[in-house]
Amino acid sequence: MAEFFFWMCLLLPVYAWLGYPLLLTLLAPLFASRRHAPPEPMNISIVIAAHNEARHIEHKLRTLLAQDYQPASLQIILASDGSTDDTVACARKVIDPRITILDLPRQGKTATLNAGVALSTCDILVFTDADNQWSRDTLGHLLAPFCDPQVGACAGHMVIPVTGGGLSIGDSLYRHYEGWVRRVENRTGCMVSADGALLALRRELFQDIPAEVNDDFFISTCAPVAFKRIVYVPEAQVIDQGVDEADKQLRRRQRVTVGGLQSLAQRSELLNPRKHGLYSIALISHKLIRRLAPILLLPLLLSNFWLWEEHGFYRLSLVAQLLGYAVAIAGLLDSQHHLPKPFRLAAFLLVTLAGMSIGLWQFLRGQRYAQWNPEQNR
Repeated sequence: MAEFFFWMCLLLPVYAWLGYPLLLTLLAPLFASRRHAPPEPMNISIVIAAHNEARHIEHKLRTLLAQDYQPASLQIILASDGSTDDTVACARKVIDPRITILDLPRQGKTATLNAGVALSTCDILVFTDADNQWSRDTLGHLLAPFCDPQVGACAGHMVIPVTGGGLSIGDSLYRHYEGWVRRVENRTGCMVSADGALLALRRELFQDIPAEVNDDFFISTCAPVAFKRIVYVPEAQVIDQGVDEADKQLRRRQRVTVGGLQSLAQRSELLNPRKHGLYSIALISHKLIRRLAPILLLPLLLSNFWLWEEHGFYRLSLVAQLLGYAVAIAGLLDSQHHLPKPFRLAAFLLVTLAGMSIGLWQFLRGQRYAQWNPEQNR
C-alpha cells in the first residue's frame, strides 16, 4: 500500500509539471504550424481596471496611444475601482477623445471590468494591467491572429526580468516555463487560457465575469466555450515585475489558486473531453491536476519514510526530498541573499507549492477573495 501511495503521489506531480508539456512537445510536429499576416485595421476597445495606479497610469495611457498599429477606431476605457490616490487625476492629464475614464466606487476587479466592457463599442476587446510595460509593436502582434475567423482570443507573453535579490528569480524562470507550455499548447491547438497582463477577445464572445473568479482565465475561456481557439502570440510582449518577498508570494499563490478553482467550477463544461476534445485534456492537465498536485507532496514524503528499508531507490528518493526542502528553507532564511541562486529558486518553489496547498484548503472551506489590491503583488 505504501508503494502505491508513493508512486501515485510521485507520478501525478511529475505528469502535471513535466510529463504534460513533454507529451505536447512530442505531438507538436504532427500539427501544422500557423502563420499570421499583419492585421488589418480593426475596431479596438482597450479596457484597464485600476486600483491606486497613480504611479503608472499616465505612462500606460500614453504608451497605448503611441502604438505602431493603427486601428480603424480606438477606444481606451480606464475603470478605476475605488482608487484612493491620484489615479483618476493622473489619467485625466492625458487629454484625448479616445479615452473614457470611469471613477467607480470600490467593488472588485471583476465588477470593474464588467463596467468597462459595458461601455465598449468595438469588435475586439483588449485587456491589460495598468502597471505593465508595452513595446510600440505589442498591439499589432497581439491582433494578427484575428484574421482567422476560428480564433476567438489571443494571449500575449509576459516577461519578468530579475531585478531584485529575492524570489523574483523564480517568477522569471516560471514565465520561461509557462512560455514553453503555451508554445506547445498553441502548436497543438489547445492553448488553455491567457494572462490578464495582455489578452484580446472578440467582443461578441464576451460573457459577464462572475465574482470571485480569476478574471483572465474566465475572459479568455469565453473563446473555447464558443468553440473558438485561443492563440498564443509570444511576439506580443509585456514587461511585468516579479515579487521578492516570500509573504507576498504566498498570499498571491493562495489567491490565484482559490480563484482558479472557482473559475474551473464556473467553466466545468470545458472539462468534458467528449465535447471539447484535446482542449479538455489540456485544461485538466494544466489547470486542475497542477493545482491538486502539491497536496500530494506530504504523503509522498511520509510514504517514502515507510519504504526506507525496501530498496535503495527509496532511500535515495528520501534523501533527495529532504535535501530539497533543506535547500529551500535555507533560501528562505537567507535574508541578505548571500547564497547562490538555486537556493532562492528552491525557496520560490516551496512557497509556491505551500501557497497552492493552502489555497486548495481555503477553496474547500468556502473561502473566496472578492477584493484585489495590486500593491500586494509588488
